Amino acid sequence: MLVSPDTSRFLAARLLLGVWLACGAGAQAQTLMDTSAAIGVQNTLNQVQPGVRQVPGSMTVQFDACQMAPELCKDGQPIGTAPASPASVAGQPQPAQAAPAPAPAAPTVPAQTGQAAAEQTPAARPAPVVVPLTAEQQQLLLGAQAQFASGRFAQARNEFEALIVRNYSSPEPHFGLGLALYQLGDLRGAAFEFGQFMQFAPQRYEGPYNLGVIAAREGRYPEALRLYGDALALAVSAPPAARETLLQALATEQGRVKDYAALSATYAALRTANPENVEYIYRHAQTLYRAGQYADALPVTYAVLERKPSSLQAALLLADLYVAQGLPDRAVRELSAAAARVLTGTDRAALLLRQSVLLQAQKNLRGALNAASEARQEDRRLPAAVVREAELLALLGQRAAAIRAYRDALALTPKSARLHGALAALYLEGNQYQEAAQAAQQALRLTPDASTQARAQYVRGVVAYRQGRYAQARAALNSSVLAVPDADSLLWLGLSYYALKDYASAVPVLSESVRLRPTPAARQNLAAALLATARYAEAEALLRGLVTDEAKNAEGWYLLGLSQRAQQRPDEARQSFKTAAGLGSSRARDALK
Repeated sequence: MLVSPDTSRFLAARLLLGVWLACGAGAQAQTLMDTSAAIGVQNTLNQVQPGVRQVPGSMTVQFDACQMAPELCKDGQPIGTAPASPASVAGQPQPAQAAPAPAPAAPTVPAQTGQAAAEQTPAARPAPVVVPLTAEQQQLLLGAQAQFASGRFAQARNEFEALIVRNYSSPEPHFGLGLALYQLGDLRGAAFEFGQFMQFAPQRYEGPYNLGVIAAREGRYPEALRLYGDALALAVSAPPAARETLLQALATEQGRVKDYAALSATYAALRTANPENVEYIYRHAQTLYRAGQYADALPVTYAVLERKPSSLQAALLLADLYVAQGLPDRAVRELSAAAARVLTGTDRAALLLRQSVLLQAQKNLRGALNAASEARQEDRRLPAAVVREAELLALLGQRAAAIRAYRDALALTPKSARLHGALAALYLEGNQYQEAAQAAQQALRLTPDASTQARAQYVRGVVAYRQGRYAQARAALNSSVLAVPDADSLLWLGLSYYALKDYASAVPVLSESVRLRPTPAARQNLAAALLATARYAEAEALLRGLVTDEAKNAEGWYLLGLSQRAQQRPDEARQSFKTAAGLGSSRARDALK
């Protein structure tokens, strides 16, 4: 966004800060720099820059073109302009003057050929000569700036354009016109004028900075990053506040492209500009962590905690740093210590939830559950704590308690498709088919993500299969597989095809289930489908591997006997049937009769 300046500050070159997003995914646009090329950011009118003369008793400034481009001057005057009067050299106010005479035309020279012509490139063009504004033109400039400050941007645009007609070679009208066009939504026109400003004031950083703002607003983020870098390079001697703002803009674009190594260097520079800014210190630590510089990030994180012991984000980052260095136990202890320092129950709950995750990663499910339960006690309105407790209860096999916890979580977030899907799976596990189907249907009504949709359709499909509704099971399980291909969904889909006697369709589906997760059940069912499609040799090979892995699998031995008998090897088949019968297979005993 762009904040309108007041007239008294238009030429004072103050820098108006926009919203700055230091890191993270949705960076916001910077604010245009409302300043004059003549004066450094946040300086007063009396603190003019080299190459600029302020007119005493007025609020205007004049450019000294010879200080800005001495190679284009002779005897202290720009080549092609009338000599200055003694009064003007002394810096005294001047009466209105006619426009400077144009420079004489360049002499005609013979056309160049060969190497001499090749060496004459656009980069060799002389820099434009800055023609100072006359006293009358300065008054017109003040009038245009006043129109802008009053919010009359169209009138300001017209007056800046009229002034440019009278003096194209002064940077200030171009700058003001750029600001007015920006406010009017003409970004292309604004960019052109800021480009002209850079032509006449190439040493000023405001030009590339404002072009960077426009580039970012238009989504040209790589160009914005380059322009902010250019602006910073020109701001070596700029006031600290100006450099700080330029660094903030640069950080926004570096964060957008996730260049954490460069971003950490930018935050180091911001810390130098403002050493006690806790946000800068934290962002520096965070970017070092994301850049993989864990050892360097550790003391910076402690620097945050020294200044702000109650910082939740710093405590969480500290735990991440210890985990990254293979010290999860230390991370758990640091989280416990931080829980005593934070100021709110919500912050303590966040620390306990992170602790729960770390304990689960260490296979300490009971400790993880205790931490989650403590988090729930700290903030009873925090859905994440209730959900975490429910998940751990389910993992520990406490299904009834897990169902109660999920219901509590749904009381806090009733429109969570994911929670309805999780509850449906628990009901299915307990053979509560009606409740499972209802919870799954509710999840599907809430526009779930692909994973939740797949889970809910899986529950509906298994319920239908177990109730003998194989066509409905096939439809639901096919929807589940289309959302997220999963070994279990594929297994039940294959079983549904098999139950419908569509053996040819069952084989590829069960094959994919085996490929994703070759469980004994999946391999055995695939073998049965292969037998049903008369692919006996393939079935035998699969079953031999199965009974080798599970020597006491009675059904596997029985199916192996069937594959051998189908291939006219009765002796081998009889031996397989005997093994299966000895393991309790009644069908194998019947086959031996």
